[in-house]
Amino acid sequence: MEKIPYSDIDDTGKIPPIVPELDRETVLPAAELPEILIITGMSGAGRSRAGATLEDLGWYVVDNLPPRLLAALAGMMSPADGSPVRRLAAVVDVRSRGYFQELVGVLDELSQRKLDYRIMFLDARDDVLVRRFESVRRPHPLQGDGRLLDGIMHERQVLTELRNRADIFIDTSDLTVHDLSRKIRARLQESGTDDPHVTIMSFGFKYGLPMDADHVADVRFLPNPYWVSELRHLTGRDEPVADFVLSVDGAEEFIQGYADLLEPIFEGYKHELKPYVTIAIGCTGGKHRSVAMSEKLSEIMRGRGHQVRTLHRDLGRE
Repeated sequence: MEKIPYSDIDDTGKIPPIVPELDRETVLPAAELPEILIITGMSGAGRSRAGATLEDLGWYVVDNLPPRLLAALAGMMSPADGSPVRRLAAVVDVRSRGYFQELVGVLDELSQRKLDYRIMFLDARDDVLVRRFESVRRPHPLQGDGRLLDGIMHERQVLTELRNRADIFIDTSDLTVHDLSRKIRARLQESGTDDPHVTIMSFGFKYGLPMDADHVADVRFLPNPYWVSELRHLTGRDEPVADFVLSVDGAEEFIQGYADLLEPIFEGYKHELKPYVTIAIGCTGGKHRSVAMSEKLSEIMRGRGHQVRTLHRDLGRE
């Protein structure tokens, strides 16, 4: 592949055709058409964070992709060919140096071939970009032997046309990484994916606390079915044990109150974009009380619309 020097960028935007010919007779239903999002913008404005957010949302993300390869990859996103990729996000920027000048031509050819795409452009004020580069002690990709501001100004000139073409524009100057993720989700209308995935796990204290637990509840205040001979060999998943545990005075009130307590916590996690939450409920051995209460809490939380899975870490360990 012949490299074109970055300094040879001309104003015409004309480059040889670089996208393989596609079958123009193929017409796909709208629901099956692939989604293509080009993430570009100023270096230091948060492109990598944007890519990570989209990856969390289930997009196939490629970072620092040469435009020529973007064309080829987009051309393979055909459901008729059995492609598993339906949503492609490509981070394309001046790091690709001489290849970056091809991007405008690639986008024109994608349009000619009826491949829809959107451009997300991230920007920030010059003083913010300078501060970010200085904090990581890295040079600007277009800085060369000049000042950091020289690289920033050069990049702004190179990106002028893409900025004008952008479908989504985000100024990250005053945004935290979490604010940026929330804004991207809102712009792509992905708000329904923010609910955390909840794992409710029973465990036995004598085997140690779960390392990944976000919250721990202790149900050793309840009578232990282990000391009831006809229940000892059963577990908290068996109805006699569950009935025994939940019939104790205060057991139902505790688990209902604990579920109520978790609601504002889950809402806060949702706002902070925490994707996974582990609630650990422990008893002595992790066989009876913690298992029964974990099953009951999972039932309550599922009834409230939460995505819940139930694990019993120490069940059978005895």
